[in-house]
Amino acid sequence: MQEQVNKPIFVVGSPRSGTSILTWCLGQHPNMFPVPESSWMGDFAVSIAIGYQIGAARGNRSILSGMDIRENELFAAVGESINELILRHRKDLERKRKEKRGPYPEASGVASATSEAKRRWVDGTPEYSFHICGLRKLFPNALFVHVFRDVTSVVRSMLLFPRVSGQSLVANQEEAYRYWVRTVSNCLLAERACGPRIVFRLRHSDLIDTPEATLRSLFNFLGEPYAPECLEPLVQRINSSNVPADFKIDDRQTNRRLVDQAAELCQQVEETPQPLDASAEAVEEIEAAFDERVHFFATLASNYSKARQKIAALEDKSANITAWAERLAKEPKGGKSIIEHFRARWQRSKGTYSPLKALHKYFGRSGNSTS
Repeated sequence: MQEQVNKPIFVVGSPRSGTSILTWCLGQHPNMFPVPESSWMGDFAVSIAIGYQIGAARGNRSILSGMDIRENELFAAVGESINELILRHRKDLERKRKEKRGPYPEASGVASATSEAKRRWVDGTPEYSFHICGLRKLFPNALFVHVFRDVTSVVRSMLLFPRVSGQSLVANQEEAYRYWVRTVSNCLLAERACGPRIVFRLRHSDLIDTPEATLRSLFNFLGEPYAPECLEPLVQRINSSNVPADFKIDDRQTNRRLVDQAAELCQQVEETPQPLDASAEAVEEIEAAFDERVHFFATLASNYSKARQKIAALEDKSANITAWAERLAKEPKGGKSIIEHFRARWQRSKGTYSPLKALHKYFGRSGNSTS
């Protein structure tokens, strides 16, 4: 098992697709343990990319480029440290779960089978659907399980989720559709970019209808022997929205094009098998999306500063115009002469002269008198 020390498993997909229950199923395996949804590693990967750009910006005068430390080396080294920390503190996590201080305390009986041999961890953060590229940079040997569930079931579950947690996942029905489309689209892009050796598509319906066969196929992908105890969490509904059978979605107030887009994408995934090979075009697309995110955050501070400067300049200009207008109102004779002056210029120019622009230009000049 030692060669699998740094092979974490990330369960991704739209929220309310079954990512939590599958994470707990995998956590029963003798060589795997589930961790709480982490949420921070995706953005952390972006920060590492930004840090590398700074550390290599001056060529050989920068420590990273000067020592020939490549970006992928930096990512992998940081990822190795994260992995070691998680493995080292597994006992602390298990202790808190036994004390019912961990996630899903009501399911503590099936939280995670205790075993000294556990050397792999499972993270079921749904938001990592948007960060698969960055996570692969941190953990080059990581594997991803894309849990797919039909859009109608997901939207129904999202809308009723506040009954379970007291918190809303989405503001309304339209946002639920949009969230599903975004997460599923990103997971499908990862399927095409990484190939079936890295990303495994698992249908929620298969997990429910044929759980043993589905898990056997999944463990074959993960390179682990099948463990019957991994079926135990399926007996107990964890984190369920408890959607009534008669609950129906009313799409009349939702963007029709969005609903049709979601339905079309759902049908496409249901009817189309996972690609057998990785796509070079998809690799470029997922890398470009990661680079765009890095660029956005790398330039966020400077762009914010520039925006503030422009706002300040506009505020100053507005204040000047307001001040001149107030002075003009207080000096009717002077104001009348100015207006007559602009009117004369308008007549001489035969309509090509704009008095509005002239007024703005006049009032924008500092130090002029209206008298």
